[in-house]
Amino acid sequence: MKKNELLEGPILSSLLKLAVPIMIANLLQAAYQLVDAFWVGRLGGDAVAAVSISTPVIFLTIALGTGLAIAGSILIAQYFGAGNQQMVNHVAAQTLSMVITVSVVLSIIGYLFSPYFLYLLKVTQQVYVDALGFMRVAFIGLVFSFGFMIFQSIMRGVGRVTLPVYIVLGTVILNFALDPLFIYGWHFIPAMGVKGAALATLFTQLLAIIIGFVILFRGKHGIHLRISDFKPDYQHIKKAFEIGFPSSIEQSMRALGMMAITFLIVRFGTLTVASYGAGSNLIQLILIPALGLSMAIATLVGQNIGAGNIYRATQIAKLGAYLGFVLLTGLGIIAFIFAPYLIAFFVPNDQEVIKGGTEFLRITCLSWGFLGLQLCLMGVFRAVGNTKLPMILTLVSQWVIQFPLAFILSHNTSLGKSGIWWAFPISSVLTALITLALYVKGDWKKERLTGKTNKLIDKVEKEIAKEGFEVK
Repeated sequence: MKKNELLEGPILSSLLKLAVPIMIANLLQAAYQLVDAFWVGRLGGDAVAAVSISTPVIFLTIALGTGLAIAGSILIAQYFGAGNQQMVNHVAAQTLSMVITVSVVLSIIGYLFSPYFLYLLKVTQQVYVDALGFMRVAFIGLVFSFGFMIFQSIMRGVGRVTLPVYIVLGTVILNFALDPLFIYGWHFIPAMGVKGAALATLFTQLLAIIIGFVILFRGKHGIHLRISDFKPDYQHIKKAFEIGFPSSIEQSMRALGMMAITFLIVRFGTLTVASYGAGSNLIQLILIPALGLSMAIATLVGQNIGAGNIYRATQIAKLGAYLGFVLLTGLGIIAFIFAPYLIAFFVPNDQEVIKGGTEFLRITCLSWGFLGLQLCLMGVFRAVGNTKLPMILTLVSQWVIQFPLAFILSHNTSLGKSGIWWAFPISSVLTALITLALYVKGDWKKERLTGKTNKLIDKVEKEIAKEGFEVK
């Protein structure tokens, strides 16, 4: 077997070898939303509000299936670190089929219930039509976005993180070209406004998942899928749900928290919603380095745990958490200084939105380092299969600290809408400190998934042997 370079050598080099391509891929993935925001922002504040209202609902739907992707990535990383290629292939195929099945169901439900979601959010009449069109097209494309998300998680689990970068780069360039055509129209293409932005993203994500499937079945990049691997393995499905369901709840609680905050923001009018939307675009962009680092930490710690190297896993965790805190703190300082210019990039022609977005950004950005610390340490917990702890931390952050605080400060003090903004940094700092305390306690070092699933390994290897493949 080819030597796994991520299991030895300088830790910083191994971490950056994974983290930098993941960050670039995530940055390019986020460019879908940024490109949409760039073109939609030219339509005015109502159009920006339509996308801002729709995003939490779509994110909630995606979150319900994300847990299975996380479970697959965790298992793949540990089996790859343990040198069990048969289980790597098997887990990849099972994860792919499970998540696509879930995405189809969620896509249908989301499309049918889109009007009810918007009704619950109490959107204004001038925003409703654009929000409905954007939301429904986004739900149709859910299968494609889910599919490529799983492709990326599979590649990440085996440490092949560069390939998705090239795929996403090509599709983002295509999306940038298609957006103005679909939004504003061109010759035989009708002008579709906000809906056109979602449609452009749908087409490019379809292309991305087709390329991803070809790569997985060709078997030249650490994974080689066969049709036999897609036969439902209920024991694996049970294990995946045990690991993935808490992550789904975690992601869902984040999305529901965003929706709950949106309920509070809508009370202050379309201008405040648009200000939040413009500022949120920047936050999503800034989170990409921390999320990329968190994913790299989860993969690297997972592979080293699978190989039985606890000391190296601990050193990776410490260095990753430090980098996450320093990197996002630096970006927060830059954002504070240049806030008006950053908001104006998305909404160049609306001075009131620029002013409101600047206030939101400056109140929240200096706490970003604590958010980076929290996300990186959560990656460590997930790496060993402990997805319940990140779930609990998210519940505390969103529902015990952030939302109650946002409600109290905005309704019962003179802060008004600024009270909602102040709830963000306060919850980030407190949750990061709790997460750090749990990491220092060290219980995560005692957990290992591959040592608990020998029966599953034996079962799959026997089935593979029946198919005529050699088990090494």
